[in-house]
Amino acid sequence: MLDEVGHWLRRRSWRAADRPLDQLLAAKRRTGTTVSVVLPALDEEETVGRIVSVIRRDLSALVDELVVMDSGSTDRTAEVAAAAGAKVIHRDEVLPRLAPSPGKGEVLWRSLLATHGDVVCFVDADLREFSASFVSGIVGPLLTDPDVAFVKAMYDRPLDGVPAGGGRVTELVARPLLNLHWPRLAGIVQPLGGEYAARRSLLERLPFPVGYGVELALLIDALETAGLDALAQVDVGVRHHRHQDGQALGRMAAAIYATAERRLPQGSARARSLTPLTPLTQFERDASGAFVPRDHVLVTEERPPMRTVPEYAPRGTYV
Repeated sequence: MLDEVGHWLRRRSWRAADRPLDQLLAAKRRTGTTVSVVLPALDEEETVGRIVSVIRRDLSALVDELVVMDSGSTDRTAEVAAAAGAKVIHRDEVLPRLAPSPGKGEVLWRSLLATHGDVVCFVDADLREFSASFVSGIVGPLLTDPDVAFVKAMYDRPLDGVPAGGGRVTELVARPLLNLHWPRLAGIVQPLGGEYAARRSLLERLPFPVGYGVELALLIDALETAGLDALAQVDVGVRHHRHQDGQALGRMAAAIYATAERRLPQGSARARSLTPLTPLTQFERDASGAFVPRDHVLVTEERPPMRTVPEYAPRGTYV
């Protein structure tokens, strides 16, 4: 590990309990900073209501705006989220002149148009045993330290009884890529985690991959744009959520690799040759027992920085 990273770890890694809620509220009043929480959701009726209810109950004075961005759910996600007290916005309602691409990153990008907060906090909608510290923990440094611009949550991700068994794509793909090519990010515990908060003034300057690569891209681009000292991470405990199968993880890994390749000088030419809908071939056995190739679409498209979009105005104008 670089000496710079070791120094950063000591200065920019905290626990959620390091900043009690009353301290955050005092900082919020003093600075006038507003906070938006965004939950990107696709068929999450089982978990989204609980998350919204906890935020509404425990953080009503901290969170000015709580938005569930529905990316095309076919279940009762929108109904459950609204009943729990969230503002529900369908992806297609935002920037309607632009046909939406499938993927989480697309929803996060459009949420900048649909929200108003100076600080935007993203939380995945599939979390179980959700704690309000997932929000207060990562928002805290942005309220109390003006030099911090981007904060990732860090946590254990249990799988099959192993406390750190989750995060397989992180350990097999993202962490090796970061250590090899962006060693200043080697101290980030959960680079692909879906819980992070940032100043709008930074997010609006960054491109957003529309798919799985969005977390890695925002982290790398935040480093390049704001510098390492503007990044921080907060330990919020344990993250319980739905785990995906091996083939789904393979598709995620491919998208993350393509995202990284776009950001490498030597990989830029290759990255430009990727089509927005690149196929990824995987294999499954059919009824006869033979291996059959299946092509899955790998979405590699990226949206431009939101501040370049004509309809966008800083602090969020919903169009």
